[in-house]
Amino acid sequence: MELNESNNAPLPLLRKPEWLKIKIPSGVEYSDVKQNIHENKLHTICESGKCPNQTECWGAGTATLMILGNVCTRSCMFCNVATGNPESVDISEPLRVAESVKKMGLKHVVITSVDRDDLVDGGSKIWAATIRSIRRLNPGVTMETLIPDFAGKWENLQLVIDVKPEVVSHNIETVKRLTREVRIQARYERSLEVLLRLKEGGINRTKSGIMLGLGETEEELIEAMDELRAAKVDILTLGQYLQPTKQHLPVAKYVSPDDFHRYKEIALAKGFMYVESGPMVRSSYHAERHVV
Repeated sequence: MELNESNNAPLPLLRKPEWLKIKIPSGVEYSDVKQNIHENKLHTICESGKCPNQTECWGAGTATLMILGNVCTRSCMFCNVATGNPESVDISEPLRVAESVKKMGLKHVVITSVDRDDLVDGGSKIWAATIRSIRRLNPGVTMETLIPDFAGKWENLQLVIDVKPEVVSHNIETVKRLTREVRIQARYERSLEVLLRLKEGGINRTKSGIMLGLGETEEELIEAMDELRAAKVDILTLGQYLQPTKQHLPVAKYVSPDDFHRYKEIALAKGFMYVESGPMVRSSYHAERHVV
């Protein structure tokens, strides 16, 4: 079966299917996580990216913390994070993040960041400092870091490799043909090289994610799976793209839960250790399961 392909004609607005309806946030754990994040002046991709799993994750007492501010230097056409000129780096942020992790009593934490192409080091020094601070204040905690490509400056990537988070993730987001349209400043081959360098640098588990419903074909999706396996990626996430605003790319197709299940079986057969595949799946979904 083939997914919708991109073309020059405007795509019709698609009605969101029942399986993509999101619950209203509620519950004590949800409120506690929200209060802790705001009191510590932290950012989360849960809020900035309008993640559909915010209710489930915050209700379970977990969150994906976002460092280096909440303004990105890139303008990806799928992402709801604000684009512009970021504020200066906050050198106290690593400690505040670590203290927040301790306050929430997390056993596993996911950290991500905006792209900071405005910085010589791409934010890698804050990345390394954050990982070290979390470990110092939270002995035994495990960590997943969802990192940018650091614009292909490998000396900056090495700073993250050197502190060895248990899982390091970098998303290719879409298939090769659509990368220029979806991730304007990114390069498909560069992302694959990031993933390969992570694995060859000694990272135990590497991870990447793809959004479906942007106009990719099934053949292109399977090709992307093969290229991720060639880059020695261990963990794959597949989720449905949802248009954040009218200024972002429209949804070309809502992929059915049955197809997501089928793609999971295909990916597992190719040798991925873990595959999370479903309409509501995002990069950090069930992240705690990917460490063991």
